[in-house]
Amino acid sequence: MQIVLYSDDILLIEHWEQSLQQNSLLVDTLEELKTIKNSLIIINYSACEGQCETLLRDLSITNKVLVLHRTPNIHIAKHLLKHGARGYGNALMRDHFIVSAVKTIKENMIWLYPEFTSMLIADLPLKEEDNNLDKLEILSGREKEVALLLRDALTYKDIAKELDITPRTVKAHAAKIYKKLSVKDRIALALLLR
Repeated sequence: MQIVLYSDDILLIEHWEQSLQQNSLLVDTLEELKTIKNSLIIINYSACEGQCETLLRDLSITNKVLVLHRTPNIHIAKHLLKHGARGYGNALMRDHFIVSAVKTIKENMIWLYPEFTSMLIADLPLKEEDNNLDKLEILSGREKEVALLLRDALTYKDIAKELDITPRTVKAHAAKIYKKLSVKDRIALALLLR
């Protein structure tokens, strides 16, 4: 899948290209952007010129769109996801986050900056009864601990501190949990358990 970059800020384009370390198509105008098909498009939020909703509606029919923003916030994230964005994050985030976002979106999943994922999970209502906890019986003891902390909206880093393990180990446990419970990500897990 071709990656297309659109921004009014050349420094952001350079940062994204360096992070991705692969050939990308650079698009200079909104008109040119609207002609793109079957691609993963990375857009600088401020370059939408106030037309992000319309642009997302049009582009998301045949493309997957990641919107990056210099000053991201959860309200804009929710709004853009409703209008077809497949991901949202900080325009200046570290390389591994950009690579992760692209990989996740290519796999037909939604990607959010980790703190935003935790915020969305925290907004989900928690059921009074724990009927869904019986689903955790197929998990190991440590996986149950991790699953419950993920349900409670903790980040991988927070879980690592809580359990005195590395964030990488938390990620490994999370991957096993998702596979065993047939969910794709933290939000799906939270929906299953909340």
